[in-house]
Amino acid sequence: MEGTVISSTGNWYEVAAEDGRPYLCKVKGNFRLKGVKTTNPVAVGDRVSFDYDAQISTGAPDTRGGWITAVGERSNCIIRKSVNLSKQTHILAANIDRAFLVAGLTQPRTPQGFIDRFLVTGEAYHVPVCLVFNKSDLWGEEERLQFSEYRRIYGEAGYEVLQTSTASGEGMDDLREKMKNRTCLFAGNSGVGKSALIRYLEPNLDIRIGEISSTHRKGKHTTTYARMYPLSFGGYIVDTPGVKEFGMVQLKTDELARYFPEMRAISGQCRFGNCTHEHEPGCAVKEALAEGKISSLRYNSYLNILHGEEVPVPGLIDNKNEKK
Repeated sequence: MEGTVISSTGNWYEVAAEDGRPYLCKVKGNFRLKGVKTTNPVAVGDRVSFDYDAQISTGAPDTRGGWITAVGERSNCIIRKSVNLSKQTHILAANIDRAFLVAGLTQPRTPQGFIDRFLVTGEAYHVPVCLVFNKSDLWGEEERLQFSEYRRIYGEAGYEVLQTSTASGEGMDDLREKMKNRTCLFAGNSGVGKSALIRYLEPNLDIRIGEISSTHRKGKHTTTYARMYPLSFGGYIVDTPGVKEFGMVQLKTDELARYFPEMRAISGQCRFGNCTHEHEPGCAVKEALAEGKISSLRYNSYLNILHGEEVPVPGLIDNKNEKK
């Protein structure tokens, strides 16, 4: 039988068969040993082959059990370094049409380094990403100035940038239109409002909405496992657990600039074909940086990723005062 994985709980994978009937499936031990170096060899969004097994007790009424025997070829995926196992990776979701990175400018605040690491991963694994800065109803003048600068920087790099609020409804119609008839992934830090956005778009879905810690101003986890939901206006949405950090899978040094669209567009003009855009003479990227055509914040993110360093949380964005 064949179907699509719509939920992953670590031990069980819920598969929607082609007839729509749910099956709770497991994978056999030898399946994990076929060169797969991820904590989850099967991910939400995967097309899989599976065998029904009447001997498996799922504990869920009207739900049969089975064994996943094969995973279909993926068109793309969003992947990050495993938090607990540094040599392994974790796939957030596979076969998605668009990812929406939900970010916060306050309560909580998403580090710019987190944003850039997610965008680089999207570029590397062929997943279009739209930035959604949520909770705009809570913004003051400082946050509005910062959003304006983010919209300019990422817009010039080729990304769509939205501002949304479930309290005021701002941007929600635009968000819904961009999701329509697509399989979409929602990701972001804990507490940025992913689940609240989904509940606004689909009020009947049973999704928990958490609170913000008053001590640390950080979000509390409400989504425990990734899950795919059908959308009444067409398509599907994959809700993922909030993450505190986005550890990147190791990328080759000479490939990294390709995943910054604004650098990719001009890197072919560099004097040297293997230019790292750091210290070489005749570097088109460095020239564009000096002329203000490339954001120094984005360039600093590039250098930090290049050297495997953490990108600091930025203050109010002001290109005139940035460190070069």
